[in-house]
Amino acid sequence: MCDCIGKALELGMSRRGFLGAGWKLAGAGLPLLMGVPASAAELDVRNQSMAEARSKAQNHDTRLVLLGTAGGPVWWPNCDREGISSAVVVGDAVYVVDCGDGVGKRYKQAELGPINTVSGMTGMENLRGIFLTHLHSDHTIDYFNLFLYGWYDGLTGVKQPVQIYGPGRRGQMEPIFNVPGQKASAPPPVVNPENPTPGTVDMTNYLYQAYALDINDRLRDAHRPDLRNLMQVHDIVIPPINGFRSPNETPVPKMEPFLVHEDERVRVTATLVNHFPIWPAFAFRFDTDDGSVTFSGDTSPCDNLVRLARNTDVLVHEVIDTTWVDALFPPPVGDKEMAFKQHLLSSHTSIDDVGKVAEAAGAKTLVLSHIAPGHAPRANLMRAQRNFSGQLIIGEDLMQVGVGRKRA
Repeated sequence: MCDCIGKALELGMSRRGFLGAGWKLAGAGLPLLMGVPASAAELDVRNQSMAEARSKAQNHDTRLVLLGTAGGPVWWPNCDREGISSAVVVGDAVYVVDCGDGVGKRYKQAELGPINTVSGMTGMENLRGIFLTHLHSDHTIDYFNLFLYGWYDGLTGVKQPVQIYGPGRRGQMEPIFNVPGQKASAPPPVVNPENPTPGTVDMTNYLYQAYALDINDRLRDAHRPDLRNLMQVHDIVIPPINGFRSPNETPVPKMEPFLVHEDERVRVTATLVNHFPIWPAFAFRFDTDDGSVTFSGDTSPCDNLVRLARNTDVLVHEVIDTTWVDALFPPPVGDKEMAFKQHLLSSHTSIDDVGKVAEAAGAKTLVLSHIAPGHAPRANLMRAQRNFSGQLIIGEDLMQVGVGRKRA
């Protein structure tokens, strides 16, 4: 999720609505801002739907497993969702998409690999690949944890290096967001000026350096195998695109999906989506012998995504609840607040629009994930069905969904 959500939260929570008499004005919006714990009845419905979905999914060789379903770099109150992460399971092969907060814990809880209840030091032997849609922290914060902890959770048992794919260097600093009509703010300091827009390979190398003490200790004292032999990291190479000039001028040019990875279990294609100013931001499609599942990544409604997801069995799409955004900025809304509000909404997909995207793509099933806020009311999320004729699933952590044809 774009970092303007943090600024939006700061603006909304610091306004007069939480000072003096303004507290009363904001009171009606507090449930939307802070969330409301689920009732016993709601929990029963959720648990029943998850149990039914898991039971049905076991009849499929290809499964979608939702590891974490919350959006944004926020620990949402009254919410038990972990950070965004999903897995595509094909037979016994596991491919992870995004690595939000808690991905490793959820991976083990989902029992995606062998479980040793005595030592606990198994579970990740079947990890084949990791795919990062973009490099915002809520999608990458536990990326390296999968390896530092995976070292002791079965990762040393992989038969071949885990293939990792993510965005390459942006190559151009993003513009500074300024409120229209107001004086431009002074440029902030540039972090890591020698490489201010690193890609996935860069990020991984920096993380090796950051954890050098720990890694060297494990190598020398515990005789662990070299982590670098357990992973192979790739910056995704974007093919030439007609009309593309630069990330700032043409961040989402019209393009056809392109191949990222293929092995005997899965074919993975990608396209650029609109999460400006973050660039590149990708959507991924996984095709197996059984069916297909497509991940939107973070994006506003995007024609490139519709092309990638054409007739997909399952579309996993991000969503933002605009009633929560409205509660952040109760009227009267000034120019500054309105600018940040529109900036936030321009890089995400609303509940009312997400069904339209799935319908345009011809998706059979729409799964809502990367839900912002993480405590969005289920009744609000169900509005996505109004514009979608297929099956709608409100994603929950550890939910499983069968993909395509059932096992013979």
